[in-house]
Amino acid sequence: MTAVLPGAFTDALTRHGDRVAVTDPDTSLSYAELAARARAAADRLASYDVAGRPLRVGLYATNSTDYVVGYLAALYAGAVPFLADSAFGPFELSRIAEDCGLDLLIHAPDAAVEQVTEELLADADEFGSLKVSRVRRSDAPPPPLLPDTEVCRFTSGSTGRPNCIEFSGPAVLAAARNWARGTGLSAEDRIACLAALSNGLAFNTSLLAAFLPGASLHLSRGLPTASRIVRLLESTGATRLVAFPALYESIVRRSSTGGFTGVRAAISSGAPLRDSVREEFTRLTGVPVHNYYGVAEAGPLTYAVDGDGGGGGLGTPLPGVEVIADEQGIRVRSESMGSRYLNAPGVFEERVDDQGCYRTGDQGHLLDGVLHLTGRTGRLVNVGGRKIDPIEITEVLREAAGVLDAVAFEAENQHGDTILAAVVAVEPGLTAQLLRTHCSAVLPSFKVPWVFHLVDEIPVNSIGKPSVERLRRLLADARSN
Repeated sequence: MTAVLPGAFTDALTRHGDRVAVTDPDTSLSYAELAARARAAADRLASYDVAGRPLRVGLYATNSTDYVVGYLAALYAGAVPFLADSAFGPFELSRIAEDCGLDLLIHAPDAAVEQVTEELLADADEFGSLKVSRVRRSDAPPPPLLPDTEVCRFTSGSTGRPNCIEFSGPAVLAAARNWARGTGLSAEDRIACLAALSNGLAFNTSLLAAFLPGASLHLSRGLPTASRIVRLLESTGATRLVAFPALYESIVRRSSTGGFTGVRAAISSGAPLRDSVREEFTRLTGVPVHNYYGVAEAGPLTYAVDGDGGGGGLGTPLPGVEVIADEQGIRVRSESMGSRYLNAPGVFEERVDDQGCYRTGDQGHLLDGVLHLTGRTGRLVNVGGRKIDPIEITEVLREAAGVLDAVAFEAENQHGDTILAAVVAVEPGLTAQLLRTHCSAVLPSFKVPWVFHLVDEIPVNSIGKPSVERLRRLLADARSN
């Protein structure tokens, strides 16, 4: 089957040759320069090809021009890129490598990489600051990919491990085209992207979507502090800001107003931005926040064109998207739907109904065509835009010495933000700090519970299951004492 994405990128890079395509604090590449570097890197990757199937190349790094080069190189080499969150730790990276049968890893120097690689293959100019290593392989054959799969991305799910979503080339292209068309993205736009390109927010709104009309993509490195954001906006003359709610909250807390003169739209996703934060951000900067709703498995779904988003509104459906909100929760059908989970057979399919609609696990309603969320039908916790499976965290806690039982669940901090909390029944001598250290050794930082509350026994309901209501009361009582 002929791949779609290499041709789509080639067309865009050729049409916009001399325009700025992508920058980071150290590098600026025009469309023509990006094409040349990606082609050279693709030749290097192609030399490691495996017989009988496409090469599987993991990308494990933070945002940079080199990351974009590596992604395009994998596509041009006829490989399938697997975009892993750079926040994944050694445990999750090892599971991904094994579950998905990775052959190579494009990566920055990182201790987690040493757990899954065996040989450094390339440390060449084509990849800039990134390296290419061969992945340790088990004797088991890798699970077969669908014939039309061109990109794989990851999300937390009900399996207690990162689920690998397979996407066809047409689905990725449709997500980019429909986002560009539905949001009015043009060649004059300069996108300051503070979300990881491995995440759906950035992947769908700021990568191929930016290149199709000839816009420029500007990436930052390091922790996205308010001051770093302002410097990025000022140095690039950005017209769009793409970030998670936590970043907007940081700007509001620090009353940062510089750099926003040219910004016409700030785009938020991952979790609904609180009305108070959105209103204060706009008051400080003069920039409207455009809420956006998407799910990893179905791509970008809605966009608040007018940027008002009042009352938690997440906008109207994008082109190619159908949203159904009823007693079953929110179901969606889109041209950018994933195909399945490579490493969790049947789990994705169970969430697709007879009409081909994906059950998102969210609850809400449509009011005058605008989507409003009201809660969750499933158990995943959305913390700062990342979906976390509490069962996975509970299992990790139960493995710690001295833990009798544990429950991880969604709670709120003193500011009303969603956090992951854990109530743990322990033997004498076990402390919250020891539990935090245990979790940090196994889990990426965003999955470590924000608060631990230690008890002698987990409260249960009438049928013997943990009572989340009573667990939340325990936390509330602990805060008030």
